[in-house]
Amino acid sequence: MLQYLMDSPNTVTHITNISTEQSLYERDFYQWALHNAELLKQGKLAEIDIYNIAEELEDMGRNNKRELESRLAILIMHLLKWQYQAKHRCRSWITTINTQRMDIELLLKNSPSLKHKIEITIEESFVNAKRLFENETSINQNILPETCPYTFEEIINHKFRPEK
Repeated sequence: MLQYLMDSPNTVTHITNISTEQSLYERDFYQWALHNAELLKQGKLAEIDIYNIAEELEDMGRNNKRELESRLAILIMHLLKWQYQAKHRCRSWITTINTQRMDIELLLKNSPSLKHKIEITIEESFVNAKRLFENETSINQNILPETCPYTFEEIINHKFRPEK
């Protein structure tokens, strides 16, 4: 394979550029991103760092999913606290609930495909929400339901507050 690459000057140049870009990627991510964006805008596709761009795009997708799961866990935990600790309700819980809902709406607006299989994402987030609930309230999570008691529509509904 190496011999074949060395037979073609264009291929050798391309490999050299990738090597240089990977080192820039490792040294200065911000500069790497700006440089590759400029190459893309100029249509210099042979010079871009394809491998690392693909990796970064995949990471962006995973980060959005993790952000959704995290926000759902925090929101569901606060809904559980609202439901199971009625005597301790406070304004900061309402603020957290509303903030998480707004941020989830924005995330789903910008990445609508995150709604795909949202019920599974809610159930996965519910596991973490129960842990957070127990850590924050010192109430054993075993008193909570096995599955999330709230639908997606309830979770994102700004007027919804669960009652016991």
